[in-house]
Amino acid sequence: MFSGSPPRNRLLLAALGVLLTRLSCSSLSVPDVPKIAAFFGTKTRYEDVNPHVLRDALSVNTSVLRPPTSERCSPVHLTAVIRHGSRYPTVKNIRRIQRLSELVRREATRGSGGSGTWLQDLQRWENWYTEDMDGQLVMKGREDLHQLSVRLSLLFPSLLCEENMRRISLRSSSKHRCVSSMEAFQEGLQRHWRRRELTHQLDDDLMRFFERCRGYVEGVEKNVTALMEVEKFKHGEEMKTVRRKVEKRLGLHQDALTPDLVEAAFFLCSYELSIKSLHSSWCFLFDEDDAKVLEYKSDLKQYWMRFHGHVINSLSSCPLFHHVFRTLDRAGRPRRSTDAPPEPASILIGHAETLLPLLSLLGLYKDETPPTADNYHSQHGRKPRPPRPIRGRAPDVLLLWFSGRSFRSGLIVPYAANLLFVLYDCQRGPRLQLLVNESPVRFPGLETEDAPLYRDVRAAYRHLLDGCDFHRECEGTSGSRGPNIEL
Repeated sequence: MFSGSPPRNRLLLAALGVLLTRLSCSSLSVPDVPKIAAFFGTKTRYEDVNPHVLRDALSVNTSVLRPPTSERCSPVHLTAVIRHGSRYPTVKNIRRIQRLSELVRREATRGSGGSGTWLQDLQRWENWYTEDMDGQLVMKGREDLHQLSVRLSLLFPSLLCEENMRRISLRSSSKHRCVSSMEAFQEGLQRHWRRRELTHQLDDDLMRFFERCRGYVEGVEKNVTALMEVEKFKHGEEMKTVRRKVEKRLGLHQDALTPDLVEAAFFLCSYELSIKSLHSSWCFLFDEDDAKVLEYKSDLKQYWMRFHGHVINSLSSCPLFHHVFRTLDRAGRPRRSTDAPPEPASILIGHAETLLPLLSLLGLYKDETPPTADNYHSQHGRKPRPPRPIRGRAPDVLLLWFSGRSFRSGLIVPYAANLLFVLYDCQRGPRLQLLVNESPVRFPGLETEDAPLYRDVRAAYRHLLDGCDFHRECEGTSGSRGPNIEL
């Protein structure tokens, strides 16, 4: 009934491909990674929050796949919802970068932080970002997706194999960075198969559902009150402190920098790292305390614009939610010997804006107290939850993942973020495991098992499977269209 593992030599070729990619990357990278690299929010590199993934690429960690040891289980389906890889800045940020570089070149002096050469480097720095780049995938982004596809092929050899190639579903957003990411993912699959062309489908209805949800567009995206917490924090004391420190380090007069320009400098550090693997001089403008404030500002935006902040944020993802479970239903349905085998894998590539609402709808990463403009310190001062032991995971990763508030967008949706639904055929019936960025995560309400029975997962989400009507929710007839502004 199920496809067997591919021949051993094919796995060796795949491992060799990973090794060659890693060697080519290491020759370009700078080992000196900024200490603030894990605080870039959605502009964070995958390896800076998941270092074990690349470090252990040659010894694929199959222990993350944990169906019950008491049952014989075989994986029968994988649905992967993936964010595109590292990209260039969008036009909005490119214009801010240009204004910032002109200001620094024109007015910066040897400020309090200018004892080294980095200030001179900033004054000489030429803005090489052009508006035609506008969010397009960079070479590092292609490597992100190429390596991910190889790792998933090694992790699921019976699903992502040449024999199943024609039955693997591939869909992406129409945005250039997503199309390029899908092409890179396909190249990773083809690298250890005989050369055959794979085709994928553009599906904005599925991967950019948020654009079609009128309740979301009018109630949140275009509603100035929906992001009032972000605006309050942007002009609050924590951000003012960071701004003054940066002005002092640059030798600028007070109020020379706007909050947007401070953020542009912070993002410049992240772009230079993710695009060029460069520890840029822009990084020296910020210490870890500054980075935490700027990360929090970014997290506030993601929380209130895409996540649990407003009910309609998550409900806008109903089409993707139903698509995932319809696919799982078909894969887990009992079949006669004459029936066609199930679809082995569904690969869906979109955006952070695709993943966050779906994760919210699934009930993940929901803190007891939502982040607001007024509770920055209490959000960082909470006692860390003790990590649940996960075999094969480095302690430093566990501490990073579970410390502080659970919603940190950089840990959840960095570049190449992925949400994996793995369906197993087991003796007691189909089971489902959930992984976020290749690490096991338990379904809310089903925390006692790594891979609960699929029928129990469906029961936990019955209210959404029977409801969550996109037209009703997004047109507002259910009463949930407007933003929930009560904390």
